[in-house]
Order: sequence, then C-alpha cells, then structure tokens
Amino acid sequence: MRTRTTIAAAALALGVLAPGTAVAEQVHGYTAEVRQTAVSAIAASEGLPAAAATRILRTQDGSIRTLERITGRLGARQAGGYLDAAGRPVVNVRTSAAAERVAAAGAEPRLVAHTSGELAVARRALEALPAVAHTALGVDPRANQVVLTVADAAEGSRLLRLLDTARTLGPLVRIERVAGSMRQAVYNGDAITGGGARCSVGFNANRDGTNYIVDAGHCTSAVSSWNVGPSVDASFPGDDYGLIRNTTGHAPGAVTLWDGSAQRISSADDAVVGQRICKSGSTTGLTCGTVQRIGVTVNYAEGAVRDLVQTSATVRPGDSGGCLFAGSTGLGITSGTGGGSSFFQPVTEALRTYGLRLN
Repeated sequence: MRTRTTIAAAALALGVLAPGTAVAEQVHGYTAEVRQTAVSAIAASEGLPAAAATRILRTQDGSIRTLERITGRLGARQAGGYLDAAGRPVVNVRTSAAAERVAAAGAEPRLVAHTSGELAVARRALEALPAVAHTALGVDPRANQVVLTVADAAEGSRLLRLLDTARTLGPLVRIERVAGSMRQAVYNGDAITGGGARCSVGFNANRDGTNYIVDAGHCTSAVSSWNVGPSVDASFPGDDYGLIRNTTGHAPGAVTLWDGSAQRISSADDAVVGQRICKSGSTTGLTCGTVQRIGVTVNYAEGAVRDLVQTSATVRPGDSGGCLFAGSTGLGITSGTGGGSSFFQPVTEALRTYGLRLN
C-alpha cells in the first residue's frame, strides 16, 4: 500500500517564484496555468476535447485514493493497479472472487494472466544478470508484463545474454527497442550552477529550522558547491537523490511555472501508472504527460538507479533535479531521459531518508 504524506510543501526555481500567488482554480489543487498546460497535453496526446481532459484531472485524485485502499486490502490477491484512459481506477486480479471484491469497492476489476509474484520472479531473473548500460526494466500493469527497454546505445555480449534470458521468459516479458541512450539530464549552462554544471532546483524542505533543497543525487555528487549553497549529501547510483543546504534565505513552498506564477504544493505522494502529471525544469520549463511505469530500474552508463517513475513528460539536459508533480501533490525529482521517456526519483523516499519536511 502506498503511503500518502500530507505536509506543507514544495519546489522551486530560485528567484522566479512569486510567493503567495493566488489563482482561481477550476480543478481542485491546480493553478490555472498548470491546469491549462495539463489539459492541453492530455488533449493533444489522447485526442480529447478540453472538457474531457479536465474531467480526467478532476477524477484522478479520488481514483488514486481508491486504488490505495483496495490494493492494500487485497494484498497478494491483486496484481497491480493503474488509472485508465478516463482517470478511473483499475485493479488486476487473478480470480473471480477477487474481481467481485474490487467491483464492490468501487474500481474496475481486470482478470490477468500473471500474478505479481510471477512478474517479480521474472524481473529478478533479469536483474540478477550483469547490468547493461542504456537499458531499463519495469512492470507495466496495463499489459501485465515486465518490460525490458533497450536503447540503441546498448551493446555487447552482456546485452545478448540479457535478451536471450528475456526471451526464455516468454509472455511474462516484453522487449521494447527505443532510439538513443539512457542518460542523466545534467548539462552546462546557467540555472543553479556550480563547477560548470547546471541542474534545476528540486524541493525546498527543512529540518530543525535549517532549509535544504532535495535534488538529484547525480547533481550533488558531481558538484560540491552551487550558487544556492553547498552539497551536503548524494545517493547515486542506486538511488538518485541528494541534498543541498539552501543558504539563500529564500525557500518558498511552491513550484515555478516559468511565467512569473507558481503552483503551491500541499502534499507529497508516490506516483500511479496512468496518472496525469507535470514537471518543472530550467531547460524545458513546464511540461506535462502521463505516468507510464513505476518501480523502474534504469541502467545509466554510471550505474543502475532503481525504483524510478517513468513518464511521457518532456525532459532535456539541464532539467535534472527539477520537480514532478500532479496539481498540489509533489511526486518526484528529475533523474534522466531516454527513448522518448523521462525518469524521476520518488521524492517521498528522499524525504524519509533525510528526515525532512517540505516547506
């Protein structure tokens, strides 16, 4: 069961926010700017009218709470859940008895071929092999399969062994080929800067009265001193979160929307497959999309990072460390990009590890 952390929140790009910005909202928890961008992204990618896209945003928060409740009660009797195209909850089950319980609890049951345990065994078999750079591994609950994503840059005998093993697992595993490489999203330029590198500010948080910025670990491990303060910790690879002590005296609880306005964040939570989300970063600004997979292992050239969120939101070099959110809920920290997808470190894990509260 996923844990919802309701805490005063947020994220920012320093020097751009207007604290206390108030905007009339047509979707609870969304500023007008975020709502408009999210609705436009849904309408464009899914061919929906704006009214239908707006209904999805209004529906999905309650659907996520329903998923949390049902999957927690069913335990091993469910095989994952997600939001459908309309933002409604769907729970995978293996038996008609479990399906009846799901329907009675207010979600759509879906009978599937594989249990969560079977998918986990298949995934472990692939993860037990030597890591191959420029590949990713995650579970797609909508297809009820483990998905092995292989970018063009992946090569060598280890790749051949990985592909051979995946094929022996039959319908439990789907192999996807994508263009390019799996890479971190850090780049030279000017935003939060240090050592010739540029990243994006993530989530402002505090502990015992001291302000920190929760950012990407590959940023804080590479640069010891930023223009916003010193790096004090990094977890990368394995995870991709790190900590910067914010010495600017400016730590608002909101995320910049790059037009002088800001989105207040009032909670932190974990992402759900099918959830419509947005991200803010110093290169691409505000972009929106959909959560494609969760719990994804991405094999960057520098090493594997596990339990990432994969989305369709646009990410480019320089966006590293920026924040993933859905309306007023903070979800993740920008880690990298590859094959047309973007990858995010769940922010809840970083907050728990460092004992922080969002501002």
